[in-house]
Amino acid sequence: MRTVELLPDGAAELAVRRAWRHLAAAGMPSQEAHTHPTNRPHLTLAAAGALPDAAREKVTEALAALPLGLCLDGLLRFAGRTHVLAWAVRPDPGLLRLHEAVWRALAASPEAGGTNPLHAPGRWVPHITLGRSRRPAWDRPDPELLPAGLRGPVRGRLTAARSYDSATRTTEALAP
Repeated sequence: MRTVELLPDGAAELAVRRAWRHLAAAGMPSQEAHTHPTNRPHLTLAAAGALPDAAREKVTEALAALPLGLCLDGLLRFAGRTHVLAWAVRPDPGLLRLHEAVWRALAASPEAGGTNPLHAPGRWVPHITLGRSRRPAWDRPDPELLPAGLRGPVRGRLTAARSYDSATRTTEALAP
């Protein structure tokens, strides 16, 4: 699987890492515990079986829209095989246009091997993951799950993009 991910600026990345540390210090599942070198705060736009050259070219063209504004506002919980606690990303029109362009570039490429339907326009829920667990693990009120000073909207910029390759567990820069 290959992803297309947006990366936050330094200040927003530090805010997310601070939230990770807060959860870990409280004994709750946190991305802080995921120590692989590729682990960093990111916003996944799309995932596909591969990132063929033709799709990569269109994705790279779409990524010329960077930088974009970033607003982290509120917590989300996703349940399934894996439970996820995430910081909601408030989508603005520029982010939605970029997401749709990336999705369409991958979906239109037979060589991409299919796209994850959870990232389809209209279904995509933009977020940055704070923690994962095999069971429900964040039973405290939302304000207690974020450190003081990060409980209201946190603003930043989405400034770069990368692709993660799940087979090789490596990343590749796609935009600055």
